[in-house]
Amino acid sequence: MWQEDDDKLVREFRFKDFGEAFTFMTRVAMIAEKMNHHPTWYNVYNYVRIELSTHDAGNKITEKDYRLARAIDEFLQ
Repeated sequence: MWQEDDDKLVREFRFKDFGEAFTFMTRVAMIAEKMNHHPTWYNVYNYVRIELSTHDAGNKITEKDYRLARAIDEFLQ
């Protein structure tokens, strides 16, 4: 579930291993590139944390962030 934290939409993911985490990140990167809206993220082995905010809006949450979050959620279903 996405949470609002410090002017960011944040969600953490855990996968079976690094390969699954990296595959997920690759697919999210492709979605983000098509939307021209790129996340801040952190990855350690099977853990991925995504933070969404709009840099052009002063690093605040905008509709772009909600759209990308929904696209990621749809991809996971």
